Amino acid sequence: MRRHSHSIIKDQGRELATLAASARQASFAVAGLSESVKNDVLLKMAEALETSAFDIIKANAVDLKFARGVKLPAALIDRLTVDRKRVKEMADSMRAVAALPDPVGRVISAWQRPNGLWIHKVKVPIGVVAIIYESRPNVTADCVGLCFKSGNSVILRGGSEALRTSLCIYSILKDVLRAKGIPEGAVNMVSTSDRSAVESLLKMDSYIDVVIPRGGEGLIRYVADNSRIPVIKHYKGICHIYVDEFADLNMAERICYNAKVQRPGVCNAMETMLVHQDVAGRFLPGMAGRFREAGVELRVCERSRAIIKTARKAVENDYRTEYLDLKLSVKIVGGVEEAIAHINEYGSHHSDSIVTENYDNALVFLRRVDSACVYVNASTRFTDGYQFGMGAEIGISTDKLHARGPMALDELTTYKYMVFGNGQVRE
Repeated sequence: MRRHSHSIIKDQGRELATLAASARQASFAVAGLSESVKNDVLLKMAEALETSAFDIIKANAVDLKFARGVKLPAALIDRLTVDRKRVKEMADSMRAVAALPDPVGRVISAWQRPNGLWIHKVKVPIGVVAIIYESRPNVTADCVGLCFKSGNSVILRGGSEALRTSLCIYSILKDVLRAKGIPEGAVNMVSTSDRSAVESLLKMDSYIDVVIPRGGEGLIRYVADNSRIPVIKHYKGICHIYVDEFADLNMAERICYNAKVQRPGVCNAMETMLVHQDVAGRFLPGMAGRFREAGVELRVCERSRAIIKTARKAVENDYRTEYLDLKLSVKIVGGVEEAIAHINEYGSHHSDSIVTENYDNALVFLRRVDSACVYVNASTRFTDGYQFGMGAEIGISTDKLHARGPMALDELTTYKYMVFGNGQVRE
């Protein structure tokens, strides 16, 4: 039996190597496609998604039935669900990416040396991008659109809980590429949910240039620990909103409610609310009431509990937890300095916001909170490639090197130097 399993893994490894080699070969052709060709393909993809909405929703129904059968959490089922509105959002995202300027070939800077050499620093595609993700089928369409527009080949490996939906979307987009004569290896999907496939992909540094994991912390840590290929990580989103002593409290209530309740199962939802001690007595009772009506379970510090007497007492680990659910940690702090210290200690460097009318406090918060996206008087829910005007996103990087925050077209390029001479030789 062991020998048989070993044989299956070897066969699977060979298939993946063939797929990765095809992606590498196709990447050279895709890198040279004109902006007009790429945009035409993206618009046809958008049209195909909308035309095939029934097929996508039908495949999704099977995934949803399985998810409910194994009792996946409500937040994960929400991420997994595809309806006509979400199909339209996928298509609109494709159109938005098509409408964006092509980064490939853009001159970042240029200068002439005393010897007459002209040096140009120019944006180019990364090459082959492998994306390993969980739960959200729309990621399939977003990743294909962004990678193709930025001149990269892509290898997708979706999670088992959304496999049927993701394969259906992939098949629809692949048909468009075939019809347009784009090389087969430009867009690829690993069709097995076997984890050994991920293990094999992570060793293919001869073919793959970067790996982007998008999903739970366990997946991301596994990829980071086992990859021979550079990894751009999207760790958990422990996002904060700090309600300052100079906050407009009506504004603060709207922002905090939106950040927690509008869609709690996503990485840019608020997980901890910090409140200045001088406004806590006025702000927390009404805010807690609104949260209670929305079904939010509060886990609060000792000082907050004196105001919200029915709330559960928080333990330290609550402040390090990404709930992805209608749960919220609350803490009263002495001022902006304490808020910043708490965020930098307990946060995940994703997205954090201050609600204040005080310019100096806002500036201190913006400069000293060590997160990819820092807001003043706005919900953290805006940390999203589409909301930032990027058309879509590959993910939200909490790394600092190469990409930080929402990853879109620019972040899917690197650069090279193009040097023009007229016979110069080095003395």
